[in-house]
Amino acid sequence: MSDENLRETVQRVGAGFDLGEYEIEAYLTVLRHGELTASEIADRTDIPQPRVYDTVRSLGDRGLVELRESRPMKVVAIDPEEAFADLQSQFASMVADLEDAYTTPARDTEAVSLVKSRSTILRYFADVIESAEFELVCSLTPGLLERFADDLAAARDRGVSIDLVVAPAGDAPSPDGFDYDRVATNARARRGVTTPVIAVADGQYSVYATQGAVRDDPEKYGVIFNRSALGFLVSGFFGTVIWSTANDDLAERDAADIGLPRTYASIRRCVKDLRALDGDVYATVRGRDVLTGDARTDSGRVVETKFVETEEVATLVLDTGDGEVEVGGRVAAYEDVEAHEIAIGRDSPPQ
Repeated sequence: MSDENLRETVQRVGAGFDLGEYEIEAYLTVLRHGELTASEIADRTDIPQPRVYDTVRSLGDRGLVELRESRPMKVVAIDPEEAFADLQSQFASMVADLEDAYTTPARDTEAVSLVKSRSTILRYFADVIESAEFELVCSLTPGLLERFADDLAAARDRGVSIDLVVAPAGDAPSPDGFDYDRVATNARARRGVTTPVIAVADGQYSVYATQGAVRDDPEKYGVIFNRSALGFLVSGFFGTVIWSTANDDLAERDAADIGLPRTYASIRRCVKDLRALDGDVYATVRGRDVLTGDARTDSGRVVETKFVETEEVATLVLDTGDGEVEVGGRVAAYEDVEAHEIAIGRDSPPQ
């Protein structure tokens, strides 16, 4: 389809759905009753009497109702399947042609975007959840939890570890009636509508928004770190501010359920899990040297973990065979390695 024809199709479909407030009110009223006179429509709606005739004639011109020029004139509902048949066909054809014209935009690895559209923010939430390979943290409203429950469950099914916060706590579904284990590894509720909505996949790809933004408040916004290393800022904020102040447990994984091998983006989450395990474990750490900034990979047996309950300190120590290496999280300063990805195994370092 040519650009000119595609433009005409979009305009035609848009015009077909461009119903005013009075037209919508009159149309729904006629649908509910099957047949009404103009005065009956005025009695049953807030449409001013002088506007009723123009309104129903507009509906008739669009083929949504039938006008019978009797005295009084009668407005008869047309089966919606028949009334919208042409628009349905045009819409399906238009979507197919738009898809043909669509060019998928390339994603900049370090892209940071500010978005205000609710639909765009929600699309990024779905994409972040779907893209998670081993670790996902989320802060969601009860409405978003319901919307993305199946997506979270699918992530759980493919082995992703999920920490979930639901806020405000007063509106969170009760564990008695909602299966939190289906959608999260650990879940908590947090008080207050001030809690932002967040999703971070594997410590990198992340979306941050206010609750107002997902209610379509035009003055609010969302920030996307599109597979950017800056995603750790959102992940760190989630761990130190959101998760630590979410006091109502909705679901909690037992230490015995921690399956290995497992990969972590957060060293705090990794160290907390390791401290609950018995026996030897091994790690492969991919990150960078704290002093030189060079990329490096270290493997060996975990011989020590260090953790402060305030989560200000989380360190693991590896015996690599050539000596001990201390591993910290993002922006580590005191350790030897800043970890970006930590793979933990039971019998040997994961490859």
